[in-house]
Amino acid sequence: MKKLGLIIIAAVFFVLSSALYTVNETQTAIKLRLGEIVSVEKEPGLKLKMPFVNNVVKFDDRVQTLDAPSERFLTGEKKNVIVDSYVKWRINDAEQFYKSTGGNLVRTNNRLAQIIKTGLKSEFSKRTIADVVSGERSEIMANIVKLAKKDIGEFGIEIVDVRIKRIDLSQEVSNSVYRRMQAERQRVAKEFRSKGAEEAEIIRAAADKERTIILANAYRDSEMIRGEGDAISAGNYAQAYNKNVDFYSFYRSLESYKKSFSGQNDIMVLNPNTEFFRHFNPEVK
Repeated sequence: MKKLGLIIIAAVFFVLSSALYTVNETQTAIKLRLGEIVSVEKEPGLKLKMPFVNNVVKFDDRVQTLDAPSERFLTGEKKNVIVDSYVKWRINDAEQFYKSTGGNLVRTNNRLAQIIKTGLKSEFSKRTIADVVSGERSEIMANIVKLAKKDIGEFGIEIVDVRIKRIDLSQEVSNSVYRRMQAERQRVAKEFRSKGAEEAEIIRAAADKERTIILANAYRDSEMIRGEGDAISAGNYAQAYNKNVDFYSFYRSLESYKKSFSGQNDIMVLNPNTEFFRHFNPEVK
């Protein structure tokens, strides 16, 4: 009897535990009877079901993240770009979600990834690399969300957000862009060098012109000063000569002798009666 009582208690406990289930605040539960939906439980708390007849499937009401694999797309200019994106979504109709997908999250993510891929392909094909990288990313996201909402209505889910994490150029496009950037920088550098050389020539020509003018003016001034000095010197000589002609003649002769006989081995063959030796020979007038 004791064993039978324990068995009955265990059976009752098992039945009760099978008949009770909980729904927390982040979940929606669907009660099934032999595979058919009986009710949808959204209120959190302890719930009752019929053992062996009902079973319960629970779904997370929180926002789910689909981190899509990187995909390669062609832009409007036929350039390959590699796009890494993610999608935020959640279940807003658990009953419809179960009917359309069987509650399979993998199938849902695969379908959603395909829809986003199609949207990205369409949007990127209309734009250039510059557009998708800088100017029109918000517009692209808005269009993809709008497109996805049309295609996922039957799944009982909603798109919260779609974002592009990064856009990379393929290797061949990157090389092409870098070559264009290099050529552009070289063109700008060449232009700067040409302008610098032109300005240098202008400055050099102006400096040469100014130098020539300065030298010419300096030569003119020096010649004028030299001429004035020569005139003053000649005037002084003439004035001194006129004061004492004999002494000046004698002095000039001495200067001539000094310059003529400056070396010890100097020899001069002249007639002693010439004008040059007139101060050594009184008879020479």
